[in-house]
Amino acid sequence: MGAEVAAGGGGSLPGFLGRKNRYARVDDVLPQEPEDGGGVRVRAGAGSCRRYVFACSVFASLNHVLLGYDVGVMSGCIIFIQKDLHITEVQQEVLVGCLGFISLLGSLAAGRTSDAIGRRWTIGLAAAVFQGGAAIMALAPSFALLMAGRLLAGIGIGIGIMVAPVYISEISPETLRGSLASLPEIFISFGILIGYVSNLAFAGLPDNINWRVMLGAGILPSISIACVLLVIPESPRWLVMQGRAGDARAVLVKVSDSEEEAEERLAEIEEAARASTASGNGKEAWRELLRPSPVIRRMLVTGLGVQFFQQATGIDALVYYSPTIFRDSGITTESQLLGATVAVGVVKTAFIVIAIVLVDRVGRKPLLYVSTAGMTACLALLAASLSLLKSGALPGGVAVGLAILTVCGFVAFFSVGMGPINMVLSSEIYPLRLRAQAVAAGFALNRMASGAVAMSFLSICRAVTVAGAFAAFAAISALSVAFVHLCVPETSGKTLEEIESLFGGGGVHGHGGPGEVELGDAERLEHKRLVSHATS
Repeated sequence: MGAEVAAGGGGSLPGFLGRKNRYARVDDVLPQEPEDGGGVRVRAGAGSCRRYVFACSVFASLNHVLLGYDVGVMSGCIIFIQKDLHITEVQQEVLVGCLGFISLLGSLAAGRTSDAIGRRWTIGLAAAVFQGGAAIMALAPSFALLMAGRLLAGIGIGIGIMVAPVYISEISPETLRGSLASLPEIFISFGILIGYVSNLAFAGLPDNINWRVMLGAGILPSISIACVLLVIPESPRWLVMQGRAGDARAVLVKVSDSEEEAEERLAEIEEAARASTASGNGKEAWRELLRPSPVIRRMLVTGLGVQFFQQATGIDALVYYSPTIFRDSGITTESQLLGATVAVGVVKTAFIVIAIVLVDRVGRKPLLYVSTAGMTACLALLAASLSLLKSGALPGGVAVGLAILTVCGFVAFFSVGMGPINMVLSSEIYPLRLRAQAVAAGFALNRMASGAVAMSFLSICRAVTVAGAFAAFAAISALSVAFVHLCVPETSGKTLEEIESLFGGGGVHGHGGPGEVELGDAERLEHKRLVSHATS
């Protein structure tokens, strides 16, 4: 028996990227006409709506290029800033590490801002704030003004990284949500790669100019955000929260495969919004997060946990200080150091693409298992190789090769799981009434952990050696494997309103227990299995 599934169908990488999908959503599948042999077919227009959702998700993710660029470019800038402004090692740590702490202010503000002015305009605000900070950094004549510009840029980054995953999750169908919510991470990786290339391209300029050009170039990606605001629609969930159900329906028609699906999604959102209104907003949401019910507490453990472990395992130390790590392994010239760093950026970006392909097909939890286990192994091997090199038991050439291999391996495993899935889970597990505030709190914790790692790394290396620092990261990464096993449920294929049942709540339908999947969800998954069997 044959079955024709349109390229826009849903269980894996979206069909608009050119591959034929194996699964179709139950809403997309219609009874086949008798002359076609009784198979199944997919609604016309499914691919076009997915292309539209994909385009909106890409545009919303552009702010993440700014975060990636700032992180990547600073790893090389710091070499030349130290030469030009003659800053101390402590000032280097503060300059590099403060971004994490500063951006958490933006993340916390973004929760209230995105509820007040909307997700779309908050994306624009983030770009504008970053532009101001980048301009001040590029023109700064002193360390004090350089820090002031970094403060402003960090706030903009914090706003941007919080609002984009929320926006994407709120416009995406559940069958594509994992892939699309992973896009911000690939844009971060792309930004890091651009930052590394910028280091390499402008390193030959005079020391009082090169780092300014590197930092000032970060303004260019943010200019495109102004055009983005004219293209993307507002989040339908935010529109419903504002009492604009008609506008929300118009958006849902554009991002759904049919008007029937749009009406179904609108009904679910309105039901969730009524529960949100009954519970109150703003201060009431923070009060509920501070005194959570058992269900919300389990959500917070999962959401805050993935945010913490993403940074506590040392990704920012590897990105910010990769030249230091490679220098410790035996690479000496600046061009070789920056070249090896570019290789890290290429690997990180490439493996994010793999994650986007797999996150909805394989699921969140299996990828997290592979990611955390691989990261642990790479960190342990890096620590061991650096330790053996220092004791003279490992030849220098072998140590350089192992350092590059393990650092690239770490970022590859990070990028295929913990990097993008952190954003996916954080934006999809919370109920509507708490989503903006809970995601903001999670990103605040993420930024705090990032700042603590980046600001203390050089001091820790001085105290216990670089090998000792990465041995500590390996131990934390091992704990993250246990955390994934115990605290992270599989959320793939479920609507935002259904996920609550996985944490012991009743979802929008008021029933369901721990680990249960609601009947409608089970029917959808079974129908996908039948369609898959028919197409094989």
